[in-house]
Amino acid sequence: MKFSIHSFQEAGFDIIALQDTETGTQVEIIPAFGALLHAFKVQQPGGGTLNLIDSYKDLADLKENLRTSFKSVKLSPYACRMKDATYVWEGKTYQIQKNLHPGKAIHGLLYDLPFVVSHQETTNSHAAVTLTHKYDPATDSGYPFAFECLTTISLSAGNELRLHTVILNKSNSAIPVVDGWHPYFTTGTPVDEWILTFASKEMVEFNNELLPTGKLLPFTEFVNGKQLKGVELDNSFILDQSKSQPLANIYDPKKNINIDFYPGEHYPILQIYIPPHRTSMAVENLSGAPDAFNNGIGLVQLAVNESRVFDTRIRITVGMA
Repeated sequence: MKFSIHSFQEAGFDIIALQDTETGTQVEIIPAFGALLHAFKVQQPGGGTLNLIDSYKDLADLKENLRTSFKSVKLSPYACRMKDATYVWEGKTYQIQKNLHPGKAIHGLLYDLPFVVSHQETTNSHAAVTLTHKYDPATDSGYPFAFECLTTISLSAGNELRLHTVILNKSNSAIPVVDGWHPYFTTGTPVDEWILTFASKEMVEFNNELLPTGKLLPFTEFVNGKQLKGVELDNSFILDQSKSQPLANIYDPKKNINIDFYPGEHYPILQIYIPPHRTSMAVENLSGAPDAFNNGIGLVQLAVNESRVFDTRIRITVGMA
């Protein structure tokens, strides 16, 4: 069998690994903390393994920093910031209780909750694992709606990773949903040396609190690629999904590494964040903009027993330096 799945313990984590046994490419997931994408390890032409995911070095690091970095976790049932941790749904006001501090809600409710392995398979074409979280409406009074989040992570030939999520409404009423991922990518080369390309048509205008004003501004600055030296980004962009895939790319010219992004139609938002250390960058595929529960940009409404698929692919190409 060309692909395999195995589990192991390392640095305090219980890890599930998907491996291409011919090339050595390996994807590692930590189910216990928001189905966290822990590693995407590829082989370098000159020898050695390179992990392209900026994750946590051990369990202590995660526990100390997860709620400030949210590196590589699942974002659901909302993503990014929510103004005053409050929204109105079907005429009723809700207050999210899971806050960084009072009035500051960010990145959903599942980022530190456990997922369980509900299915796994290996074939000669891929290895895949499905992780499931059944959200209990008693978890947070600010989101008292039952739903299931089923996330399938699969590795196939050519260093291709697929992130496939199904959100199923198990409540007795319609529910609001925004879904996404929060992976941080690194090549070992400073972000300033990278070239970023993405097919956007608009940018979401933010206020001083990095919350959308409700306006969309024309934006095509990265359509033909741009070096990131001196560029500050913590922004949401509307992808031009009429363009051919991949819709986004990171290129490290020093190591000749390409990271291509192929978001599906239900991930129309691209959120880019460069942290102050500038050694990695978050590239987030989102179904809705920050504060979508209030501004409605990309907000999904699921009827009782309705589901929605959110899907994206990431492909790594490593050439000679």
